[in-house]
Parts: sequence; structure tokens; C-alpha cells
Amino acid sequence: MRRPLKDIQCFLLDMDGTFYLDDQLLQGALHFIDTITKLGRRYIFLTNNSSRHRGYYAEKITRLGLAVQESQIFTSGEATALHLNSESPGARVYVVGTEFLQEEFNQHGFTLDEGNPQLVVLGFDTSLTYAKLWKLCDFVRAGLPYIATHPDLNCPTEGGFMPDIGAMIAFVQTSTGRLPDKVIGKPNRAIIDELAKKIQVPMEQLAMIGDRLYTDIALGETTGITTILVLSGETRRSDLETSPHKPDYIFEHLGELAAYLTRSIQG
Repeated sequence: MRRPLKDIQCFLLDMDGTFYLDDQLLQGALHFIDTITKLGRRYIFLTNNSSRHRGYYAEKITRLGLAVQESQIFTSGEATALHLNSESPGARVYVVGTEFLQEEFNQHGFTLDEGNPQLVVLGFDTSLTYAKLWKLCDFVRAGLPYIATHPDLNCPTEGGFMPDIGAMIAFVQTSTGRLPDKVIGKPNRAIIDELAKKIQVPMEQLAMIGDRLYTDIALGETTGITTILVLSGETRRSDLETSPHKPDYIFEHLGELAAYLTRSIQG
């Protein structure tokens, strides 16, 4: 049974395909933020994209027209660092990722080690080279713990899609026969567990808003939180006919969701 949206205290907002696409805000984005702020609700931007860190996203969203603090951004990269910090604090880590992801792990006290790591982390690496993949495969084949920040196959762009970490995971699997031991980002529960601890909001008061069925909406199945699909990004309404992942609510865009919230909360 789906929860009424009036009971939600904090909305988790995907970014790519939900709030913006490349450098363009999507329809109703700022109106949605204005609406939930007036209604006394919180929001956190939650993204699987680990190619950047929260500082980058805070600057980008501010530049697009909404002044946000770094504390209002949560990435799969930060979630991965927090999760591993509770299990292997200060470990030597080989990070296949951008300088932003490497900085994230540095900030959480890990030692970056390309020669003799204790575990390996695969992120969405837009600076990927063949040499990085080769080294990663060697470590994975040797049996080191292997963690991926998220599972997305593609990242939406204004012109279509760019290959995301899922393509890299497939490369490593083909070479080594191994999938990651853990995947932290949506739709896996670990990212929500880490976020809920950080912001101190009960799971039943959270709702995920996103455009992707197999990550944003599937999060409802792994965590039990309310899910809201917006049709402003990857998913088309026809995709729901064959998808095993069903949202609790569907809206064309954030502006339509804002109007619904106003009606349901104010009466």
C-alpha cells in the first residue's frame, strides 16, 4: 500500500534526467523546490553519478539557479566511502575513478594505492584508460575485494546517452569472470542506509524521485521507501508495461508533482 505524499518529510531528488539535463533545468525544477520549501519539507539531491563529488554538484546547481549547500548533495561516491570506512577504515584502495572520486576517498582517510591495495573500487570514470582497466582486472582476478559505486548502464545527456559504469563492470566480468562483491548506489540499500544515518530521517519519511526504473524506482523494492517516477528523462510511459519495477506515483515532470503536493497537503 503506497504512502500518502503528505507524510513524506524529505524528498530525494535524482539529478540527471530529473532536475536537469546537461546544463539545462528541466520543466518545473525550481517550482518544485519552491513548493516543498513553502510546505516545510526537506530535499536532498541523490545521484548515482560518482564521476564528480558533492562540491562540484553544489556549484553546478547553484549556477543553474538554485543556491544549495554541499550538505544537500549525496553521491554514490560518498556513500561508498562512508560504507567502506565503517568496514575497512584507512585501507589502501585502488580507485578507478576521476580525480573527484579519488579526492572523496582521500577526504575519508583512505590511502590511494596503485601497487599493493587491499581492495579496489570502480566508479564512473570519465578519465578511463585501457591501462586502468587492465590493472583493475589484474587485481580483481587476484581475488581482492571489488566494490562498484553504482550499476547504471548509461548516463543521460542532452544528445542521448554516454556509457556509464555498467559498461565497465561488463568489461571486467568478461575478462575476469567476476562481478563486484558489492554495489553501493541505487537501487541497492546501502546508499539509503548511509544517507538515512547522515541526515537522521526515518526511512518511512523518505521518497525517491527519479527518471530511471531500474535504479530510482527499484530502490522502493530494496528499501521500502516511496518512489516517484518523472517522465522527463530516460523512462517512457510505455516502458512500464514490461518493467518489473513499478513506481508508487508517476508524473510528467517535477512541476506536475509540485501541483499534486500542493493539493494533497494544503487540501
